[in-house]
Order: sequence, then C-alpha cells, then structure tokens
Amino acid sequence: VQLQASGGGLVQPGGSLRLSCTASGITSDDYAIGWFRQAAGKAREGVREGVSCIRRSDGLTHYKDSVKGRFTISRDNADNTVYLQMNSLKPEDTGVYYCAAELGEPTMHLSEGVYDAWGQGTQVTVSS
Repeated sequence: VQLQASGGGLVQPGGSLRLSCTASGITSDDYAIGWFRQAAGKAREGVREGVSCIRRSDGLTHYKDSVKGRFTISRDNADNTVYLQMNSLKPEDTGVYYCAAELGEPTMHLSEGVYDAWGQGTQVTVSS
C-alpha cells in the first residue's frame, strides 16, 4: 500500500488550502483514509492528532471538533484520491499533515494506532 500526500504550503490566517492523498495497492474497497497532523512542538514526541477521516465505501466522514465547519473531507473513488479542503485556517492548524489508510472494516476512529499504512507528510504553515 502506498499513499501520496500533496498540497501543503504557506497561507495567511483565514486562507484556504486543499490537500490530496492518492492511494495505490489497496485491493479492497473496505477501508478508510484519515488525515493526521503533527505540530512542530509535538514532533519529538511522535504524536499525531487525527483531523478527519472518510470511508471509501459510503463516504461516511468524521471530524475533530476543532475543524468542524472549516474542513471538508471528500473522495474521488475513480482516482483513489481523498481531499481535505481546509478553509478559515488558523495558526494552530500549522503542522505536518499525513494521510493514512485503515484497512478492513474501518473503525473510523481518529487514532493513529488503528491505521495500517501511512504516506509521507506535507507541511502546512498558517502565518502572517
């Protein structure tokens, strides 16, 4: 399983970014893709907090409370791509964003321990 994340960058507070995650090598439709982020201060601890996830089969979504109403996760099954549209960005959204796959009857938990495969990170910086 390979996951390719892209779309990070530098944006001012209140701005928008769209992240993409393209999956390959997954042979079943029974999985979920999640987005996690690691703040700069948490890098040494190796802690990544779950932001949002989506189930491929039916599009069921789940969001961290602090991003509800600002972030939207969506999928394009034809391209095996999941998007995270981030609007009204705040400095506290800054971090390295990772996408991950939870395979086989996904729990839809925003906990990194349940995810089976990870992509490389993409940096999101929200600063004036």
